[in-house]
Amino acid sequence: MAKHGALLYSYAFPILALAMSLLCTAIDEEDRKVHIVYLGSLPSDELYSPLSHQLGILERVVQGSSAANVLVRSYGRSLNGFAAKLTNREREKLANMKEVVSVFPSTTFQLHTTRSWDFMGFSESISRSKTVESNVVMAVIDSGIWPESDSFKDDGFGPPPKTWKGACQGGQNFTCNNKIIGARFYTSEESARDEIGHGSHTASTAAGNAVKDVSFYGLARGTARGGIPAGRIAAYNVCTNQGCSSVDILAAFDDCVDDGVSLITISIGRTVATSFETDPIAIGAFHAMKKGILTVQSAGNSGPGNGTVSSGAPWILTVAASSIDRKFITKAVLGNETNLVGISVNSFESNESSYPLIYGKNASKQCSEFLAGYCLEGCLDPDLVKEKIVLCDWSGGYVEVDRAGAKGAILSNSRDDVASVVPLSATGLNNREYAVAKSYQNSTRNPRAKILKSEVIKDPAAPRVASFSSRGPNRIVPEILKPDITGPGIDIVAAYSPNASISASPYDERRVKYNVLSGTSMSCPHAAGVAAYVKEFHSDWSPAAIKSAIMTTAWPMNDTSTSPGEFAYGSGHLNPVRAINPGLVYEASEEDYIEFLCMMLDEEKIRLISGDKVTCPTGSDKGSPKDLNYPSMAANVTSMKLFTINFHRRVKNVGLANSNYKALISANSKVDIKVVPEVLSFKSLNEEKNFTVTVDGRDMPEGSHVSASLCWYDGSHNCIVRSPIVISSVSP
Repeated sequence: MAKHGALLYSYAFPILALAMSLLCTAIDEEDRKVHIVYLGSLPSDELYSPLSHQLGILERVVQGSSAANVLVRSYGRSLNGFAAKLTNREREKLANMKEVVSVFPSTTFQLHTTRSWDFMGFSESISRSKTVESNVVMAVIDSGIWPESDSFKDDGFGPPPKTWKGACQGGQNFTCNNKIIGARFYTSEESARDEIGHGSHTASTAAGNAVKDVSFYGLARGTARGGIPAGRIAAYNVCTNQGCSSVDILAAFDDCVDDGVSLITISIGRTVATSFETDPIAIGAFHAMKKGILTVQSAGNSGPGNGTVSSGAPWILTVAASSIDRKFITKAVLGNETNLVGISVNSFESNESSYPLIYGKNASKQCSEFLAGYCLEGCLDPDLVKEKIVLCDWSGGYVEVDRAGAKGAILSNSRDDVASVVPLSATGLNNREYAVAKSYQNSTRNPRAKILKSEVIKDPAAPRVASFSSRGPNRIVPEILKPDITGPGIDIVAAYSPNASISASPYDERRVKYNVLSGTSMSCPHAAGVAAYVKEFHSDWSPAAIKSAIMTTAWPMNDTSTSPGEFAYGSGHLNPVRAINPGLVYEASEEDYIEFLCMMLDEEKIRLISGDKVTCPTGSDKGSPKDLNYPSMAANVTSMKLFTINFHRRVKNVGLANSNYKALISANSKVDIKVVPEVLSFKSLNEEKNFTVTVDGRDMPEGSHVSASLCWYDGSHNCIVRSPIVISSVSP
């Protein structure tokens, strides 16, 4: 019996082991998730096949499936890598391969104007060359584009520039023209047509035609135009209503860089910053930089908390959002004739009619008073709010009020700097004004109110950084000050998709050709338009030179809502006219960025990223991220200690051949700042000079900051080149 038992065991064990193995494999198959495998730069070997190499790598790790079955996308036009459905074991094996830079899961990114250009002094009559401008191709990585919009007509446009190598692959019923010269899609909707509205808005802000007599139901009437109206557009649709996939974003970069675009604007980001080698936008932008293409990205809409900026790479121009001198206000008039001034974009005429006023908590049969007071989804009873105006403790309550069929809404709006398009007559009041409305409603037997159509007024306090705009410091590399710049991002009027809802309410059936939106998504294409304008005058400038010109010529700002203000607005506000004549620029090459990356990644990965046999500095020669030749300066110091910080910089003369610049420091009394040498003398164009900024201080409390600025003055006592300096104290 024992003999038979042993024999049975000898057969059963391997069968059991095989069964367990198959079971584990089946479980792994079910747990496959899409990851991006980044391999760095493409080899220069003409016989190299990216797809063959990528499949070969996959075949070495894939279990239970063929490599071709798990491959989702291959990148091989401008960068090297692939996306595949991987198990955890396969992911770990790939991450440990020498030929792999990084492996990271595909995540969903989020999508983050008639007056704005004039506000910046960038009028329609500004000096420009339409012939040169028509050679600039703006890549818009977004939710697609609405090609029939007046902002994208090609009247008067010639054929695409000879440098263009892209294609019009917009899907069915999508036609390009000599304005929209390229289109591609990467989503399951299989079209480059914009069904959301966001992509059309950003594209027209960056490079849309000048379209006269544009308004939003009569509000904010004027000419809607982009930064380079004579420029071309290539649209890359990577987004749906659910968001924007990492896999698709990287594919768009892979294509657009090889298509021959001039600049890239991408108003997309995540809520938290990640390391550069696992960020598809940082990766794509790096390879764009290698080809001489600047990427402009929105800073994010997660403000005003510190450290919320999600775009931290130094080769990207990161843009915050601020106000313009036009503001939408909407008045509510209570039954006792009290006028309350709120904000919204309310297109509905009041007809001077007032309606009963009811508090949300008194208009519900199914929710608690607390939830109903906020007018949360499903809480309001249609019978109780019919023909009434509802008071809501939340600014987003208008969606539920609209669903319930009420006449209007008076909302509590703690962020009183941004007006939302509302689907019914509504206004958002600040805390003080809202308290007045609630008190009146609570103390009056038959409270009534009326809400007037919005008005447009001049805002003398502009520009102010938007409350939603993401702030620094840079969580990935604190020595790189982010955001870099701020620009118009509040209540911007631009092209829109007539298929998209114009407000956040799914019950809003109105459709428009031009809409009012706010976000760093709106400020980003403004900065891209300025960058394109600079490129129009300086076609041979590097991405770093264009970025430097924009940053060092910015309007200084004094925003006290964030400490220090530079974490909100970076170098200041976009100043398009000055940006084409910066005098000096902080140049940075691919080699500079590689040396910067050497401080964060091992040499093998750096060689894959660069495509060269790079030797990274070691020991004391390794340097510090703060010594990247960046137009702003930032550093962390240990709290309550004596400190000396040195910033090493070099500038290139792009102004007058024979010129002298003198350093002037606008310093904080808590630190001592010196510049050596204090005078830079140039004898020729493109000559470069080095200098060192030394900051001495002591006893900074933990979490405190000191800000200052360096200005290089010319002989006319004008501040030509300005750089912010920020020192932050951290715990030992």
